[in-house]
Amino acid sequence: MSTHAYQWRGAAAAFPMLALLALPVVGLATASSPSDLAAGVRDPSFAPALWLSTWTTAASLLLLTAAGTPLAWWMARASDGRARVAATVVDLPVVLPPAVLGIALLETFGRQGLLGPALDAANLGLPFSSGAVVLAQVVVSAPFYVQGAAAAFKRVDPELLIVARTLGRGPKAAFFRVAVPLALPGLVASAGLAWARALGEFGATLLFAGNFPGATRTLPLAIYTALESSPQAATALALALAFAGAGLLLPLRVIPAFLGRRRRRAPGRWSAPPESPA
Repeated sequence: MSTHAYQWRGAAAAFPMLALLALPVVGLATASSPSDLAAGVRDPSFAPALWLSTWTTAASLLLLTAAGTPLAWWMARASDGRARVAATVVDLPVVLPPAVLGIALLETFGRQGLLGPALDAANLGLPFSSGAVVLAQVVVSAPFYVQGAAAAFKRVDPELLIVARTLGRGPKAAFFRVAVPLALPGLVASAGLAWARALGEFGATLLFAGNFPGATRTLPLAIYTALESSPQAATALALALAFAGAGLLLPLRVIPAFLGRRRRRAPGRWSAPPESPA
């Protein structure tokens, strides 16, 4: 069989699944006329939900990268059973239903929860607040960043870190000057996936943060609420969420590829730091 014929057979076999994934998006895009969408955008719930989703996902991504990057680095370098246990814990939000995660967060940070008395003593009321939205987003999106970042760090050649140490760089400098630049395409892609997952979070947010306009009603919750009274607004919100997700996926395909090409064109900048002067 020729290569051309083999490729066509592969494309034909892949088409049913591709169509199944694409058709709902097409159906959503063609569900309303431009005037209906404009009316939905003007709905009072649209702008507050869009703004809340924007800043909470940005905050959750910042927290996730700050706390998740050291964890991913440790998981990538460790070779004992502790790393496997940590990987299992990190993956739990993927296999647990979002509603279960919401209840778990309530049982941990609620007034009667595991940390409830300590939070009350510090005068911190986390559940049913904007902070609860951010925390729920961090929990559900963590596996997408941590596991992806750990995989990116595993591809870093350990010999380059040894060279950096022999040239007088400490562990911190070797990490930021060698490991992070080499793993950057994977880190960017993983952060983008985590951001997209946080943007679409619904179940854990609803149970842990509630559905209060302007405080905890994110785009997914606004879609759920608008379906009861304003289908136009629900469709507009759904399209906004779909466009936001597509807008995140495009850079995920372009930026890591660009960084990878840049690294291959200038290998000296990404391999080992220069020797410090005596």
